[in-house]
Amino acid sequence: MSSVSKKSFFDFVLLRRVFQYAAPYKNKFYLSVVLAILLALFTPVRPLLIQITVNKYISNALADMVVKITIIQIGLIIVETAMRFLFSFTTALLGQSVVKDLRVNAYKKILNLNLSQFDKTPIGTLTTRTINDIESINEIFSDGLVPIIADLLSIVCVLGFMLWSDWQLTLIALIPFPIIIIATYYFKESINKSFIKVRNAVSNLNAFVQEHLTGMFIVQAFASEEREFNKFKKINKEHRNANIKAIFAYSVFFPVVEIILAVSIGLIVWYGAGQKSEAGTIISFILCLNLLFRPLRVIADKFNILQMGIIASERVFKVMDIDDVAIDKGTYSPKIINGKIEFNNVWFAYVDDNFVLKNISFKAEPGETIAIVGHTGSGKSTIVSLINRLYHIQKGSIVIDDVDVEEYKLDALRKNVGVVLQDVFLFSGSILDNITLRNPDISREQVIEAAKLIEMHDFIIKLPGGYDYKVMERGATLSLGQRQLLSFIRAMLYNPSILILDEATSSVDTDSERLIQHAIDTLIQGRSSIIIAHRLSTIRKANKIIVLDKGEIKEMGTHDELLKKDGFYSRLYDLQFENNINNS
Repeated sequence: MSSVSKKSFFDFVLLRRVFQYAAPYKNKFYLSVVLAILLALFTPVRPLLIQITVNKYISNALADMVVKITIIQIGLIIVETAMRFLFSFTTALLGQSVVKDLRVNAYKKILNLNLSQFDKTPIGTLTTRTINDIESINEIFSDGLVPIIADLLSIVCVLGFMLWSDWQLTLIALIPFPIIIIATYYFKESINKSFIKVRNAVSNLNAFVQEHLTGMFIVQAFASEEREFNKFKKINKEHRNANIKAIFAYSVFFPVVEIILAVSIGLIVWYGAGQKSEAGTIISFILCLNLLFRPLRVIADKFNILQMGIIASERVFKVMDIDDVAIDKGTYSPKIINGKIEFNNVWFAYVDDNFVLKNISFKAEPGETIAIVGHTGSGKSTIVSLINRLYHIQKGSIVIDDVDVEEYKLDALRKNVGVVLQDVFLFSGSILDNITLRNPDISREQVIEAAKLIEMHDFIIKLPGGYDYKVMERGATLSLGQRQLLSFIRAMLYNPSILILDEATSSVDTDSERLIQHAIDTLIQGRSSIIIAHRLSTIRKANKIIVLDKGEIKEMGTHDELLKKDGFYSRLYDLQFENNINNS
């Protein structure tokens, strides 16, 4: 999106697509168009009345008629002001209504994207598309198409009145107009290029700030503040420079318009005096020039606003047209899943044919606990991401209760699969909200009961506010072990038939590990469980242990069986045992 072709302004397909969102509000659109026409017709009325007043009534000293015309003009001003207010309010309301619906649809689409899209797209970029770009689409209605139509109609009506009133004087007044047309064109082109650079700079700023605020711990832990700050200053400088170019164009264009207006007025006075034109005609023409130049000052800007709105809509629709979504073609929706899991010759790659899982096959009976071990990057976490269809496999099949996962309705499948991740994500809000995920069907009493089973109740009630204690973004005010235990309460409340524990005991202290191990023992009772283990001591009781290496299953069996083989598992176990001794 670094550049946009010049044909973007004339991309009526995009414009038509935007206006499809205005269909539910067509009455507002029609009202704004009618008001635009009426305002255009009203524009030359006041110069006409002033011309009549000066030429007929003031020159003939008809004071009563002057008073009447003045009252009429005051009435017209009030009516016109009311119409302009209604026009501005209606177009803004129409734009905000479209933006509301468009933002809802865009966010709904983002919620349903496959996780692979989030692996490839910076979060800041999606934030820009959902907020800044969609807000720019609002300007198509409030400052773009309909206001442009109103301005053009106003110019046509004023020119029509001037030609009808005195076509020779009109032609004299329009002598400088080729200059303003050329100036307007160059102004529009300059502003257009600047706006594109500004939009790109805003997107880059959003992506940079979002990423670095999220990763601030790493920035500070590695003393990278100055280096990252210099990067930020560079991006921010690009944003400033883009805005300065736009400001420069405005600073040049508006004085040029004022000079041309002054020249046109001078020509009217010079020619009118030479031709002994009536005073009222000259005064009305001077008023008409101001009415002409007022929309001309802003019409180029409005064209750019319209173009930027169309460019923004192109960016938003590119997100909405992504076809890499969680397709839910399944129809099978059981209330309860028994928990039988089968992987049959599964191959999976995040990118093209770069397979991270190769020919994976194993089976877990209902209620069994399967442990998966292996070096970092061996594919452990990928396996569990496939069970609830966060990603789609390229070859083979994954079967739950003798039904392919692709045949399940996503909602039914994921409600029966509970996940406890190593990196627990907590939202800003209370502990209660983070446990229930704001599900109104889960009561506070149920949360308390689950917390007691996990042995977290005493800790929670000691916090200020207890279950209403406000958790900061990403759970920054809680320890890693505490965040893990909250995720166990969450999993227990949703009562899944299949439980996935991804490195749930890694990087926690001994006391937290004891609590987490108790939580694991509580959770896995009566459930099919898949545990990705970092500490091999936590999986000795597993019914089956799968050893992965570079995406392939190297060994499979119980703890004792694998130790007797003296293979991959045995070497991993011995290596970890030695590390524990060295660290103690």
